[in-house]
Order: sequence, then structure tokens, then C-alpha cells
Amino acid sequence: MSGIHLRPVAAADAAALLRFELEHRAYFERWVQARDPAFYSADGVAAAIAAAETARAAGQAFQYLVVEGQRIVGRVNLTHVQRAHFHCADLGYRIGEQDGGRGIASRAVALCLERAFGEHGLLRIEATARPVNLGSIRVLERNGFRRFGHSRRSVELGGQWHDRLLFERHRDEPPAA
Repeated sequence: MSGIHLRPVAAADAAALLRFELEHRAYFERWVQARDPAFYSADGVAAAIAAAETARAAGQAFQYLVVEGQRIVGRVNLTHVQRAHFHCADLGYRIGEQDGGRGIASRAVALCLERAFGEHGLLRIEATARPVNLGSIRVLERNGFRRFGHSRRSVELGGQWHDRLLFERHRDEPPAA
């Protein structure tokens, strides 16, 4: 996975990001809450990128594209950054369906953690996964996350309530072997 790298989402990525999101929309919506339909347009993606750049400048969130060569294969984000008293953020990631199972998500999360614990100065990262999403659970465990809770019927997707497993990783803990 040496060809995988992260780069902050930027205005120049709008057209490629829109193509990526449209191509994988149905797949992503099986696992995470659907985006507002207005997102899936040139103006919608441009507005989302502008909001991401503003949040990044304020240190409130860090959104990255996962790139292989020149192709967007996923996204990884640190959101809900809390500085005072917590120094933490929430991790989220999505990899295109055809690129799943290749180790891309594990590598992208590892790269994101390097940035989180390095340049962003965070001490703790939280993540969630649905119990049925075994691939996502493996990605988290491979990156040294430990489960600390089980939230029952805590997220609604497609009119059904689902459980979430809660994970955390601290800067001073070694990554998984």
C-alpha cells in the first residue's frame, strides 16, 4: 500500500470528488447516513469543500482524500475536534466498494492517525462501527483501537435502528502489531 497517500480536500478536487461520491453513493448509504441530495451536484460538493477548508483553518475538522496514484479511492476524516480538556476527535472513513479488501482503509487510517497525533496535536481518537461491519472493525483493531462500549439502537439508517460499537485509540499507545 505504499502508493496510498492522503491529501486535504481542496476546491480543485470538486469534479473528481463528485464523480467518486456519485459512483459509490448507494454503497456508502448501506453503511452510513445518507447525505442531503443537494450534496450530489457541482454546487453541493463545492460548498462542502469550502466548509471543510473553513473547518480545517479553524482546527475544527480535517478532511482528507485517500488517493492511489491520481485516483480518489476513499476519504478519511477527523471531525468534532475538541481541544481544551479533551484533545480528541472522531474518525470516519469510506473506501469505494471495488477497492475494499485491499488494505486501503487500514493504510488510510494509519496515515490519518500519524497526522492526528503529530501535526494536529490530538491525544485521543474515537471511532464507531456497526457490529455487522466486520471489515471496519478489523481496520480499527489493526490500527490499535480498543473497544470501550456498545451503543444499542443508536443510529437510524433506512428506517431501521442499529447498534454501534465504540472504539478509542490514544496517542501514547502503540499501534497494533
